[in-house]
Amino acid sequence: MNGQSRHFDLAVIGAGINGAGIARDAALRGLSVIVFDKDDLCSGTSAASSRLIHGGLRYLEYGEVPLVYESLHERRNLRRIAPHLVKPLRINIPIYAGARRGPLLIRLGMIAYDLLSMRKSMPGHDMLRRDELLAEEPGLCATGLRAGARYFDAQITFAERLVLENLLAARAAGAEVHLRQKVHAINVQSNRVQSLGWTNVDGSSGECSASVVVNAAGPWLDAVLANTGISTDPLIGGTKGSHIVVSPFAGAPTDAFYVEAQSDGRPIFILPWNNMFLVGTTDIRYEGSPDDVSASCEEIDYLLAETNRVFPSAHLGRDDIHYSYSGIRPLPHRKKGPESAITRKHIILRNRDIADNLVSIIGGKLTTYRNLAEQTIDQVGKLLHRKLPACRTHDTPLPGGADVAETRRALVSVTGLAPAGVQRILDIYGSRAGRLLEIAQEKPQLAATLDDACTVLAAEIVLAIRQEFATTLEDIVYRRTMLGLAADQGRPLYAAIATLAAEELGWDENRARDEQQRLLAHSDKLRSC
Repeated sequence: MNGQSRHFDLAVIGAGINGAGIARDAALRGLSVIVFDKDDLCSGTSAASSRLIHGGLRYLEYGEVPLVYESLHERRNLRRIAPHLVKPLRINIPIYAGARRGPLLIRLGMIAYDLLSMRKSMPGHDMLRRDELLAEEPGLCATGLRAGARYFDAQITFAERLVLENLLAARAAGAEVHLRQKVHAINVQSNRVQSLGWTNVDGSSGECSASVVVNAAGPWLDAVLANTGISTDPLIGGTKGSHIVVSPFAGAPTDAFYVEAQSDGRPIFILPWNNMFLVGTTDIRYEGSPDDVSASCEEIDYLLAETNRVFPSAHLGRDDIHYSYSGIRPLPHRKKGPESAITRKHIILRNRDIADNLVSIIGGKLTTYRNLAEQTIDQVGKLLHRKLPACRTHDTPLPGGADVAETRRALVSVTGLAPAGVQRILDIYGSRAGRLLEIAQEKPQLAATLDDACTVLAAEIVLAIRQEFATTLEDIVYRRTMLGLAADQGRPLYAAIATLAAEELGWDENRARDEQQRLLAHSDKLRSC
């Protein structure tokens, strides 16, 4: 079905975490839903975060107590509905002489954080003496160290899978998902959106109508609104955040670290992640196209310098970086003031100056997407003049969120996966790994592993195509199997993956070769400075 000439209760533009969450909530409440994205799912801001599900400790500095409370509450919800993706993470804060945030301020922040996360399932904070912190993390810089703090938040290794599972849940509840289909026209008459025109990557086009349209395009939000032909002031004033990924280094910590940058006082995370370390982020006003964003050499050097300062035996240089990534935070447009002071609260804006039935989502966090979606669909119900069923997303597990004990046993008995491969599969697919087993039983080559370490199943490629919306090698490698986020970006497996994809999708040799070249170009771009 292509959605042409059909009518929906709700059309969602954007398949990042906000759009996916909104689609899931709407479909579960019985609305007819269609979702569009000009690219693949989670190919923008949602994939460029620090991959934390956290309360936003630093938001307390700016008095955004309700946001911290909301974030901590949603952290608990996400641990409940996606336990395979969202895992507890212990974080240390070293406190140095001369820092903007001293021991007393940090302790007050820790106490407030604990109070705001009452009924939490994770331990409260601890304040550490200098010698206690150094005993546990001997690689930490000792010069000027006064004390430390330790607390728990949560980490999502693969945000891409969280977005995917929300879209899978939306589709299972009846939503239509249209990726790589760009909305090029929003036709407004009599102050209402009458129809949407869209174009597919193959040049085909179509049209549909919806009673309500939600613009969840993130940093592309203003570009989407421009398709109405009605001039408005900009709503998005995005800031760029960049990260680098390195292997474990000399003196590397056991836990995550949250440090104050010496050069500008900005908080930076140094996080154990995906068997490597993720370091970020920056916060720089950005005026260019979100399509062209990348980490600058200056940002990379800044992150390297701060990591080397805190862990002086690391001696990290540009050659130690496996890859970097960057994205635009879709924050409210503000001409003046420090970037860090721009609110991280989301705004659900009804675009009355354009159309009564058009809503735009400004801002939002990976952690709070579910609550944002609930609030959005509550408003959509009012616009539809319908009493909708109560939201169920806070306690309804995502598709991979069921218990995995039986699935683990089956993976061990049916496949040739090594123990590390079994764990990798469960960390990515959760209980949906049972779908992999069904495909693996079709023929022996699909039950085979693709790598020497026996951690990647051939069936994963077929699952990505048949059931997870993948249409390109980049989709498969970077946003389904998650091989693109490994230290080698999955490069040794590109040819084998292309062969499997070509057979499943009916590609000829030219298409398979072109796909590999595009995949390599994408991987190379992430390695450039």
